[in-house]
Amino acid sequence: MVKTKSQKKKLVEINSNQQALLRKLPGVDHLLELTAEDVFFKDIPPAVVVNSIRNVIDNKRQGILNDDPSIDNDSLADPHLIDAVKHAAKNAMTPNLKNTINATGVVVHTNLGRSLLATEVVENLITIASRYSNLEYDLSIGNRGSRYSSVEDLICEISGAEAAMVVNNNAGAVLLCLETLARDKEVVVSRGELVEIGGSFRVPDVMAKSGGILREVGTTNRTHLRDYENAIAPNTGLLLKVHTSNYSVVGFTAEVSLPELVDLGAAHQLPVMEDLGSGTFIDFSKYGLLKEPTVQESVTAGADVITFSGDKLLGGPQSGIIVGKKEVIDRIKKNPITRALRIDKLTLAALESTLRLYRDVDKAARIIPTLRMILLPLDEIQKRAQQLADALKKSSDARLHIQLIERSSKTGGGALPLMELPSLCVGIQIEGISPNALEKTMRSNDPPIIGRIEDDLFVMDPRTIQKDELSIIETAFENLTQKA
Repeated sequence: MVKTKSQKKKLVEINSNQQALLRKLPGVDHLLELTAEDVFFKDIPPAVVVNSIRNVIDNKRQGILNDDPSIDNDSLADPHLIDAVKHAAKNAMTPNLKNTINATGVVVHTNLGRSLLATEVVENLITIASRYSNLEYDLSIGNRGSRYSSVEDLICEISGAEAAMVVNNNAGAVLLCLETLARDKEVVVSRGELVEIGGSFRVPDVMAKSGGILREVGTTNRTHLRDYENAIAPNTGLLLKVHTSNYSVVGFTAEVSLPELVDLGAAHQLPVMEDLGSGTFIDFSKYGLLKEPTVQESVTAGADVITFSGDKLLGGPQSGIIVGKKEVIDRIKKNPITRALRIDKLTLAALESTLRLYRDVDKAARIIPTLRMILLPLDEIQKRAQQLADALKKSSDARLHIQLIERSSKTGGGALPLMELPSLCVGIQIEGISPNALEKTMRSNDPPIIGRIEDDLFVMDPRTIQKDELSIIETAFENLTQKA
């Protein structure tokens, strides 16, 4: 394409303007001298200051080359550049992992850290983290001990199992058990239980990595005991049952119960394993919610080994808990992979404190945040929703519209997919600000406020908002309406 004289002249003018702006960019040394005179940078490491200066200069240079209209002579003046360096340095000194306000209504929110720890659990965690501990030291004999001893007796006491151990997460627990019990052997499992959870974790993939050979039986919606029995062969090493905790097949369905599978395993001298996924120590049906199989029920049914998560319905730290027959657990403990999957002292401290709460189930339901939020009465949620709505309505900005809407909360974490938890949410509209822009603004708050968008509203669910966070949300909206 041939450019006209006017186009060529404009191109020259743009290039000359860019060149002038590029020449105005100072060097690193110049800005470094200015920061040395500013008290703001007193406690910031020199390396962070230098990197911040370089990033600011590089960003300005790229902006000039990309014809960013916001970059002019004024924006390249020393005061403006120093402000930019301060902003960059502040961001560099701010931890990437930060507290957020979960207003989504999803209790065990995987993206937001899953379960919150109880206050007394955190207190013990701080004590253990800030001092030496008997992590692998047996105080009774004055010699090396096992790191599992601090929680094994508790897990067995609560679940009724003969033995127990803990690894870093439930995926690791499943991998370890399969590798120990069924390496190079067939593992019989129903097609309807070949689940996938977050992060593309799939039972068939973990099976392959463990060295086990997948032997699918039945169909997606119906599997019978005869399907398992017909699949048993000389190379069969394990019968596996996977609880489909993150989805449900309804309608024309059939599945084999764990007691039936245990009887079949005993008849053929084959171990039976159950992956409970989320796992729970309490029967939610006693609180008027949907029935979820408990760890105790699986132990009573006679499964040789059972795996479940510690940071979902249990309400503890990230961990994978393995319970079962002592002979089987002892074999698993001796597997060299165990060392690669072991948990540290912080996880052990948090898990032990959480487990101790389960000695009194009613107390656990009140104190463990995950259980407390799941079991939170609707009338309490309604009070919180009204309190939040009233606080937001104090704003004199006529553009702000608040309404209370009936919605449902979710358990989250791949648990209880069919359970709808009735809730009363606060829906917000601000004239001139789209719901997406509002969501982004709240997400950029300090601390970030994470809600959801429904029906052109920014929606916040009080079920997962902690009491001391209501005032933070009120302040965030006050600041927004004043700026907008």
